[in-house]
Amino acid sequence: MTVEHEPRPAPGQETAVIRDWVRRCVAAWQPILVTALVIGSLVLAGGTYFFRYEPDSQVGDAAVQQAIRAATEGTVAMLSYSAESLDQDFARAKSHLTGDLLAYYTKFTEETVAPTAKEKRIWASAKVIRAAVAEMRRDSAVVLMFVNQSTEVKEQPQPTVTESNVLVTMAKIDGSWLIAKFDPL
Repeated sequence: MTVEHEPRPAPGQETAVIRDWVRRCVAAWQPILVTALVIGSLVLAGGTYFFRYEPDSQVGDAAVQQAIRAATEGTVAMLSYSAESLDQDFARAKSHLTGDLLAYYTKFTEETVAPTAKEKRIWASAKVIRAAVAEMRRDSAVVLMFVNQSTEVKEQPQPTVTESNVLVTMAKIDGSWLIAKFDPL
C-alpha cells in the first residue's frame, strides 16, 4: 500500500500562501471592522454627550436662576403669614416644600405658630435680601439666603426685624424645585 503525500511547499512559498490567506481575510472583514469602528465612535460620542454635556446643561445659568427663584419664593412663603389668613398662607408655603420638611412644617405651624399667631394677632413678612447657590446638581441645589423678617404683634406698635442667614436645600421633583431642608445658620 502506498500513501501519497502532497508535496510540501518550499519555505518561501508557504509564507506567500499565508500572506495571501491573511489578505483575503482582511479584505473580507474590512467593511465589517470599519462599520464597527464607526458605530463604536458614535456610541462613544453619544455617551459623552449624555454623561458630560447634558448634565452640565442642566446645571447651567438658567437652572441656577430657577433654583434661586424657587428658594426665594419658598422662603418668603414659609416666613410670611397673617393671623387673618393663616390657612391660605400655610397652604401656599407647603406647596414649596417636600419630604421631612413638609411634615415638620405642617406639624409646627398647626401646633405652635397658628395658635400663637391667632392669640397675639401676629403678622410676619419676609424678604430675601440676597441669595446665592452654594452647590448645584442636576436634581438638587443648596442656596444660601440672606433674609429679613418683619414681625408685628397687635399689642406692640413697632415691628421687630430679624436678620438671618439660611441654607436652603432644594430638590428637583417632577421638574419643580422644592425646599427639602431649611437650616438657619
